[in-house]
Amino acid sequence: MGKSNLELVIECDRFPYYQDSPAAYIEHLKNYHVFKVAGCDAILGYILNSTVERFHLPSEWWAIDSENRSVTLLAPPDATPQQRSEIMAKTLDKAVELGTFDILKGWRNEMYPIYGPGGKFLLEMERSATPLFGVVSYGVHSTVYVEDENGLRIWVPRRSRTKQTYPGMLDNSVAGGMSTTEHPFECLVREAMEEASLPEDVVRANTTPAGCVTYTYVRSAKAGGETDLVQPEVEYIFDIKVGADIIPKPCDTEVEEFMLFTIDQTKEALANGEFKPNCAVVLIDFFIRHGILTPENEPDYLEIIARMHRRLEFPTASHVTA
Repeated sequence: MGKSNLELVIECDRFPYYQDSPAAYIEHLKNYHVFKVAGCDAILGYILNSTVERFHLPSEWWAIDSENRSVTLLAPPDATPQQRSEIMAKTLDKAVELGTFDILKGWRNEMYPIYGPGGKFLLEMERSATPLFGVVSYGVHSTVYVEDENGLRIWVPRRSRTKQTYPGMLDNSVAGGMSTTEHPFECLVREAMEEASLPEDVVRANTTPAGCVTYTYVRSAKAGGETDLVQPEVEYIFDIKVGADIIPKPCDTEVEEFMLFTIDQTKEALANGEFKPNCAVVLIDFFIRHGILTPENEPDYLEIIARMHRRLEFPTASHVTA
């Protein structure tokens, strides 16, 4: 028997909920130190205790409070984001030099932003390191689909079998992380060309913004690097409806091939666990929005919707361009 839609969502939204069992939740948090920045009262992420033990955190840059299980980046109260980012960069450079963490072997040379309350930009850090600190990251995911006399079909890529993360698994049509200063739609335009060879004019003419999904993933071995790291994410969702003459093609080494799946083929691959966990969530969201999954045919409908739109434990930012 294959995986249910709810099981697929729970595989992605794996961090426990306080409401389910307050005592168990509080006990679970003992596995983590909270990540903070001097001058900001908010908790910005959860760092595994074992990660704190392995890090070499110089006392002039970091304060570790073992009793209260906190790790604080030290900078003057009026420090600029650049000053905080420099401390983070030096810390990560040292970890790479020492070979402390396997996850840093997947260094991307992409900078991800970290926000405080009210969306205040605090600092940025190397993408591959964000799960070590358990901070919120942002990305875009889209479903490129054809709907004509032959029905609704979805373009599904297979990830390269040499990728460090989720090698060989199925993915969403176009997906990628948002770097510092990047906004959702422009990120989508860039990723569509880089990953699927979709021209900018095609993307701009055929894309519909479709909300977002939020969840807190706990990394498994398939993610590459250390396991059990906390990875809260906001993924902005887009639908790209194209004609049958528009055929995505791999444009880099991240994708092996694109396949045009029927809805039944997509459902089967989901049930078999062939999709990367957050990509499964995005497709389930697509099914709900397009009336394929309904309250009448999905017994876990309400729980699925709630779990795909988690209120994250940390500050988030709005990407308004005004």
